[in-house]
Amino acid sequence: MAFQDLTVQELCETVAGQTSAPGGGSVAAIVTAFAASLTAMAARFATEQWEDAPGAVAQAEALRARVLPLAEEDARAYESFLLARRMSKDFDPQVRDAAIGEALSRSADVPLAIAEAALDVASLAAELVERGNPNIRGDAATAVLLSEAAVRATANLVEINLGTREGDERIERARGLVEMSRRISRRVLEPTPS
Repeated sequence: MAFQDLTVQELCETVAGQTSAPGGGSVAAIVTAFAASLTAMAARFATEQWEDAPGAVAQAEALRARVLPLAEEDARAYESFLLARRMSKDFDPQVRDAAIGEALSRSADVPLAIAEAALDVASLAAELVERGNPNIRGDAATAVLLSEAAVRATANLVEINLGTREGDERIERARGLVEMSRRISRRVLEPTPS
C-alpha cells in the first residue's frame, strides 16, 4: 500500500516499526508535503492581500504532488542499498562494490530532490508570511520551519550517503540548500524593523 493511502496512525506505525525503511528521508518528504499543504491553505486565505495568491495555491499543490511520491522512492532507494550491501561476499568484489556505490548514489539523489522541493516550499511559504493574510501568518511560518527542518534532515542524509565519495558536488549542493533555507527562516522569524 502506498504511504499516501495510509492513515496518519498507520503511517506512524509503519515508520515506528523495526524496519530500515521508511526512515528519515521518507519522513522528511511527508513533512514537506504537509508544509506544502499549509502553504496552499495560507495562499487560499490570501486572495484579498496578494494578487498572486491563486498562483501560489497552484504552486503549493504542485510542490506537494512533486514531493509526496519521493517518500516511497526514498524508502525503495534505501532498501536497494541494503540489498546491495547484503550481496554475498562470493560475488566479484568489483561488481559488489559497484552495486553498493550505485545504490548509495541513488540513496543520495532522492534526499537531495526532497531538499530541493522543501526549499521551494519554504520560499513560497515565506512569501505568504510577508504578503498573505495576517491571520494565517503563523501557519505560513510553520510551513517555512517544517520545510527548513526537511532540508536540513535530507541534506544530512546526502552527506552520510556520499561520505566516502570525495569531492561529490551533491554534498556542496546539499549544504547550499541548508544555508538558503536558514536565510529564509531567519527572514520569517526575525522581526522587521519599523
